[in-house]
Amino acid sequence: MQRRKLICGAGATLGTAMLVPQGVRAQAAKPSPVEPPSTITQPPRDFSRRGAPTTYFTDPDVLTVDPAFDGLRQPNAPIQRLWTGALWAEGPAWNSVGRFLVWSDIPNNRQLRWSEDDGHVSVFRLPSNNSNGNSFDFQGRQLSCEHLTRRVVRYELDGSVTILASTFNGKRLNSPNDIVSHPDGSYWFTDPPYGAQLYEGTVDAAGGPANKAGRLNPRLGQPPEIGTYKRELPTAVYRLDKSGTLTQVAGEDIVPDPNGLCFSPDFKKLYIVSTGQGPGDTIPGGKGDMHVFDVGADNKLSGGKLFSNFMIDGVKCGPDGVRADVDGNLWCSSNAGRNVGYSGVTVWTPQGKLIGRIRLPEVCGNVCFGGPKRNRLFMAASQSLYAVYTATQGAAPA
Repeated sequence: MQRRKLICGAGATLGTAMLVPQGVRAQAAKPSPVEPPSTITQPPRDFSRRGAPTTYFTDPDVLTVDPAFDGLRQPNAPIQRLWTGALWAEGPAWNSVGRFLVWSDIPNNRQLRWSEDDGHVSVFRLPSNNSNGNSFDFQGRQLSCEHLTRRVVRYELDGSVTILASTFNGKRLNSPNDIVSHPDGSYWFTDPPYGAQLYEGTVDAAGGPANKAGRLNPRLGQPPEIGTYKRELPTAVYRLDKSGTLTQVAGEDIVPDPNGLCFSPDFKKLYIVSTGQGPGDTIPGGKGDMHVFDVGADNKLSGGKLFSNFMIDGVKCGPDGVRADVDGNLWCSSNAGRNVGYSGVTVWTPQGKLIGRIRLPEVCGNVCFGGPKRNRLFMAASQSLYAVYTATQGAAPA
């Protein structure tokens, strides 16, 4: 009886369909535009706090490309979205004494703090002068690269602020981006031009390379001392020694538009990311790759070579920030644009072999190791902060 009803119902439906004009049927069958997926795992995954816990023993978005990665990933540790609400998250750095993470929300002109004890997020510094990269030196002092003021500063333990670098050879820096410490007390930082835009700092004064026509007003919404800078220098990598002497260690002829950088654990190699053309650039810009150099006893770089072009499965996984673990493996943020499933983090051996990937539903700008045991990878990705425990430790300091 049930089967007869089913057949009759199907026949009625078919008959009704035959009465519909062919043009109408064709119009109804036309597929709608396919929306890009919001997650990368299947079934779709909700990374928010409302989402269900990860039910897999091994997180499906922490991918082993080479068996060497199996010893670095923590099998039962899920990727967690700790917080969301930024406009462009950058520069994560771990404070070991305070047990908190600080990172930049560049367009919102603030630094944020995530507390390890209860996961609370608060505004750490506002305004931040559109800070980008942050780090802590061997004395536990915070270092910040400021886009708006085009300088590098250090926050002292007593709460005061020291301007470490703002000019080179009498000319204003472009917009310092990322900074790392050396055991000899020096600081090494990159200086591309990305802060010379309204969204992440402010443009040049009228006539400058990033405001040639002068139609944009760099003073709007800024303190009275801001708005007079014009780009004067090519992109470069600098070393600031303990005496305050600033030296250029790599010019744009070697690494155009330098961005993220980090030392190997023994400080004998320096890795420098080269990203795309910035505001006011008169050069083609970087190619979204990373270069590695030997660091000599005289602090000069030599033997430079391409580390990787970051093409994975035919997809450009452009790096931005990079950090090393204690074995010298490189954990690099990945910007794959609209290639869902390739943004996040790529992991490489010191020899430049890809061994693992971490997939995030957002473009990742920068990473750092932290947590009390320094075995947790924090990922500043577009609007959110993510973290995952690993089976290794980051090289200190964060």
